[in-house]
Amino acid sequence: MMNKQQLVEIIAEQLGVDESKIKEESNLVNDLGADSLDTLELVMTLEQEFKVEISDSEAEKLETVADIIKFVNNKLKK
Repeated sequence: MMNKQQLVEIIAEQLGVDESKIKEESNLVNDLGADSLDTLELVMTLEQEFKVEISDSEAEKLETVADIIKFVNNKLKK
């Protein structure tokens, strides 16, 4: 299982954002300033870190921190 703190650390490192600004409801683009390249790099990091596959269509649906936590944890259960 992935917890919020693990994801917060990954996002902070990938996007250069202070961890205190990252909340579950934070939108990657609107709140944290991610662009399409940032999002792609984040998806690749998540795939490596948690040994999951995330398709392009799945990645497009991951808008908030909570979305990512729920999605990755569902993948890990399978």
